[in-house]
Amino acid sequence: MNDFSALGLAPALLSALDARKLTDPTPIQQKAIPLVLEGHDVMGLAQTGTGKTLAFGLPLLDQLIHAEERPRPRLPSALILAPTRELVNQIAESLRDMTGSTNLRIVTVVGGASINRQVNALARPTDVLVATPGRLIDLLDRRALELSQVRFLVLDEADQMLDMGFIHSLRKIAPLLATPRQTMLFSATMPKLMEELSQAYLNNPMRVQVAPPGKAADKITQSIHFVEKAGKPRKLREILDRDPGALTLVFSRTKHGAERLMKGLVADGYNADSIHGNKSQGKRDRAITAFRDGKINVLVATDVAARGIDIPGVAYVVNFDLPDVPDNYVHRIGRTARAGREGEAIAFCSEEEVDLLKQIEKLMKMEIPTASGDRPAHASPRPQRRRGGGGGKPQGNRRGNGGAKGKGGNGSSGGGSSQSKWSRGPKPSKPGGTQSPKRRRPNKRRTAA
Repeated sequence: MNDFSALGLAPALLSALDARKLTDPTPIQQKAIPLVLEGHDVMGLAQTGTGKTLAFGLPLLDQLIHAEERPRPRLPSALILAPTRELVNQIAESLRDMTGSTNLRIVTVVGGASINRQVNALARPTDVLVATPGRLIDLLDRRALELSQVRFLVLDEADQMLDMGFIHSLRKIAPLLATPRQTMLFSATMPKLMEELSQAYLNNPMRVQVAPPGKAADKITQSIHFVEKAGKPRKLREILDRDPGALTLVFSRTKHGAERLMKGLVADGYNADSIHGNKSQGKRDRAITAFRDGKINVLVATDVAARGIDIPGVAYVVNFDLPDVPDNYVHRIGRTARAGREGEAIAFCSEEEVDLLKQIEKLMKMEIPTASGDRPAHASPRPQRRRGGGGGKPQGNRRGNGGAKGKGGNGSSGGGSSQSKWSRGPKPSKPGGTQSPKRRRPNKRRTAA
């Protein structure tokens, strides 16, 4: 099956593929599409950028085209769940490209957008609903829709949904769906919890795997620069200057770090913007559109964008900060070398991040080639953020700021002293060569008197 016409898809879908000069299915599409068309539950594992969306989207649309009945208002026929707004929009855009000559209707519901508009959109017949779990539950609570007619369920990037705690939402949603139904689970990595998820929600699934989990696309050239935290901004500018105008996606660990880094680049004359959780959906969409159209060539993002940007022209991905979750490194660098193209992934590693690098290389079963700096022989412990240090409120102890609970929050954009924690040495003694004894805390009662 070396072309889409051999897969038995509807003529309308073949015409849409031909119009976009898509003739040869990718390996994941070759393996998954026939199984979905046969009615099997499918568990698909493939690298990012290998065409997973059409691997489940084409056979799903084909079955809806051949359905005998049209859906009724507020009763969608198919549900696709994805962890981020950007990924929801990307999936919907890909599916709409395939349905222009059909009467299928695709609706998206995500947080950060007008819920009243979404309620009105669902009041019309909906064939495919693409949603983030949180907003979907909001709409269910409002009784804006029912899921009793959903005969097809797709969980895209299911591993990230687990990481983001959406398993609880899924447990609320799944009992509301029609039975029997066809369920498809697609992801680029395979954590242990994924097996449990498949056993709970899939019925005798057919497993499709075209690359080992944790492996990056073959056409991505990877390198790493060992650099002090304070030297990262300068190193980034060197990389941007060597290929001016190239689309470059830069990843920061935190929302505050991403915004600060973007503003610094703009102040230095770079054509940059940012996307992160503190920005409205409208601003995020406009930034991605400007990046796709080449109106800006540097986009600074948190992991909210790691699985939601499908822009073939991205030439470079720069990991300004290494991610806390090793799997996210694979997803980040998968934003380049899309659709068979070549791309370059560049990472910065400070002394505090060596342990994160070890975890990433263990996952990928390879050592990332060193581009500059000296690779440390042993991993160093990550420094704990001291209360009150660095000025301002600590950001790492709150959920939703891009960092895990208890980890350093907003220091990821390269600010601060270049002197590391390990090079400071012991605190100096007081004059006289001896440490003064510890001062007793005054008795509160005596002081009050």
